[in-house]
Amino acid sequence: MVRNRLWSSAIALILAFCLAGISQAASIQQEIAGSSTLETIKKRGVLKVGMDIFQPWAMKDKNGQLIGFEIDVAKRLAQDMGVEVEFVPTAWSGIIPALMTGKFDVIIGGMGITAKRALQVNFTQPYEFSGMSIVAHKKLAAGFDSLEDFNSPDVEIAVKLGTTAAAAAKKFIPKAKLRMFDSEPQAYQELRNGKVHAVVGSAPRPAYEAVDYSDSLFLPFQGTFTKEPIGFALRKGDPDTLAYFNSWITVVQLEGWLDARHAYWFGTKDWIDQIQ
Repeated sequence: MVRNRLWSSAIALILAFCLAGISQAASIQQEIAGSSTLETIKKRGVLKVGMDIFQPWAMKDKNGQLIGFEIDVAKRLAQDMGVEVEFVPTAWSGIIPALMTGKFDVIIGGMGITAKRALQVNFTQPYEFSGMSIVAHKKLAAGFDSLEDFNSPDVEIAVKLGTTAAAAAKKFIPKAKLRMFDSEPQAYQELRNGKVHAVVGSAPRPAYEAVDYSDSLFLPFQGTFTKEPIGFALRKGDPDTLAYFNSWITVVQLEGWLDARHAYWFGTKDWIDQIQ
C-alpha cells in the first residue's frame, strides 16, 4: 500500500510538472504572438515599409507619388493584410539600422539576400532575382568589352553606397577605383558628365541608361555578371511575421501576379512617361 501511494504521488507530481510546462509554453507562445510585428501592424492598421529610390523598383511620378515594382508589391501586401501602407523613404546606407530601431516594419526595396546582411536581419524566401550589369562612357571606356577591361587602377567606377552593386564591384573588379554616391541618380549623372568610366548597378537600369543616352553611353557586354535573390528584410526574433510574409510570397507567386508585375516594370518601359 505504501508503495502504491508513493507511485501515485510520483505520477501526480510528474503530471503537475507537465501541465505547468504546457501552461508555460502556451504563455510564451501567446507572448511571442502578441509582440510580433504582424500583430502590431494589424492593431495599428498600417504597414510601414522602408525603401529607397531605385529605378524601376521605386520611383516618383510627375505628381510626386511613388510608383514601381516594389511599390506594387508593398501595396498588394498591405491590401491582403487589410491595412493601409505607409512608405518611409530611407537612405540605403542606413536602411538596416533604421529597421532595427523600429522606424518601419519591413524593408521591401530590392534588397539582395547576403550572408552579411542575414547576420543582422531575417530575410523571407526570395520573391525576385536580380543581377548586376555595367554601363560605360563611350570615350573613357572605348574598346572595353569585358569586365576584366575595367579591372585597373586607372579606371573609376561609380556605385551607390551600401548596395550589393558596391560589393559586386569590389569582388569582380577589385583593382578599379570605386566612387561611392548616396543615390543612383548621382552615380549616373557622374557617368554622363564623363567623370567616371562606368556605373555598376542592378539590372535593368544600366541598359536603360545606355538606350536613353546612346550618344555618350554604351553596354560593354550584354546581360548581368551576378545573380542575387531578393527578399523582404525584417527584425530577428519574429517567427510569426516571417511565416506570414513567406506564405504571402508563395501565394502571389503561384497566382502569377509577381511575374506579371515584374514583366511590366522590368520588361517594358510603358511607365516611363509617368516619371519625372
